[in-house]
Order: sequence, then structure tokens, then C-alpha cells
Amino acid sequence: MSTQTTSGYAPVNGLEMYWESRGGGGTPLLAVHGGFGLASEFGGLLEDIADTRQVVAVELQGRGHTADIDRPFSYESFGDDLSALIDELGFAHADLLGVSLGAGASLRCALQHADLVRRLVAISFPFRRDGWFPEVRAGMDQLGSAGFAGMSRSPMYAGWRAVAPDPDAFPALMDKTGELLRRPYDWGRELATLEPPTLLVYGDSDSIPVSHIGEFFALLGGGLKDPGWDGGPATSARLAILPGRTHYDVLQAPGLAALVHAFTG
Repeated sequence: MSTQTTSGYAPVNGLEMYWESRGGGGTPLLAVHGGFGLASEFGGLLEDIADTRQVVAVELQGRGHTADIDRPFSYESFGDDLSALIDELGFAHADLLGVSLGAGASLRCALQHADLVRRLVAISFPFRRDGWFPEVRAGMDQLGSAGFAGMSRSPMYAGWRAVAPDPDAFPALMDKTGELLRRPYDWGRELATLEPPTLLVYGDSDSIPVSHIGEFFALLGGGLKDPGWDGGPATSARLAILPGRTHYDVLQAPGLAALVHAFTG
């Protein structure tokens, strides 16, 4: 069922952050795209979720409709931006759903502003940089404006250019994104302080090895012991592995909307 979409810009930490909202009621769900993504990358997923609640897709600094500012990219600042957006839109709190880079931003928001985040859905993201497969990290190491000629022929670039306030800014976006993706991080110790219940979602052929996925879930208290035949999960965290899906098509997995509904309902 199609839902009406409204959109606008919110003043957030020096940004004019683009948002688009569909549906109504319930706890608002903020959806945060991946590395070079747009609000539109979620496709029909947000329509399905918006049948029962308000869903707000956002575009981070330098992405899509949101113009860049003179500030390096960092997961921490993205997390602050999301919390400020929650305030600016007048929400007492929100659920967060992020994919890839957007999951990193959403996880930082949940760690840094737990009072504003009710539940978190983190899709296809590792809690430390070496959680990516080596070949994925090697690609990140090469990311920058030197590769613009190739990227300029991609549908991803065409989608960005169609809505970007500065259509010549993509090479700078590539450089700043590359700098972010090469920066080491390890949030393992902080995960013990993560307050919002969290659902981890991966494809079974993701860009992250299953050993790291298991370690992430264990740090949230999951899968550490047998609950007993009459027991229940020992943690509020949940883990979903979607069959036949990769890092690049996990958002199109059948049943993903139902998983989100069940966890955040």
C-alpha cells in the first residue's frame, strides 16, 4: 500500500539535513542509508514498514540532498547529527535502522545518546574495522577521487547527481568517505554500555565473516549459554541471518520488513 511522503530540511549541527517522512503513528523509525546511498535506496522496505508507523529516511552529511560542510566525516559526528535531528523533528525518542555506514552512524547515536533511541536495527556492519573481510578493507584503502572516472558511470553517481545541491562535489565526497573508511575503530568495549535493545541483521554471504558476526552478538550478551527448555533469551539483543543475501542486496530480502516489525513493534 502506497503512503504519502513529505520531505524537508532540518538545521542540524551546521547542516541542512534532508529528511523524508511516510506513514504515521507509533514510535518514529529513522532509516539511515549506506556509504554513497540516498533515502531512496531502501526501496519498498520503508513503504512496508510505514503501513503501521511513521518512517523518516534521512541523508547524512554530503549525501544526496544534504550539502556537505567543512567538517571531516566521522561515525561519532554522524551519530550526533542523528540525535540532533530527532530533537529537531520534535520526537521524544525514535527507533533507528541503519545499513552499512548508516548502521555505524546509528550505532554511534545509540551509544552516545541512549536516551533518544528506543531500539536499534543495525544491518551489515562490524563493530571494528578488521571485521570487514580483507578484500573489502583493501577496496576501502583505494577509495578516493582518483577513481571518479569509473564511479561517474555508475547508477549510484547518477542518482546522487540528480538531487545533489552541488553536482560537482562527488570527488570530494569520495575523498572524505575514503578517509572515514580507512580510519581504525573498535567499539567492542563500549558495547557493554549499549542500552537500546539491538537487532543485528546480515546476509549469509555478507562482507563480514560469520565469526565476527558471532563475536558481535556475544558482546551484546547473545548466544553465550543454553537458555534451557523452559527459558528464554538471556539478552534483549537479536540476530538475523538472511539466506541467499549479500551486503549489496540485503535490503531487498523477503521478510526483512516483518523482522523489523516484530523487533520494533
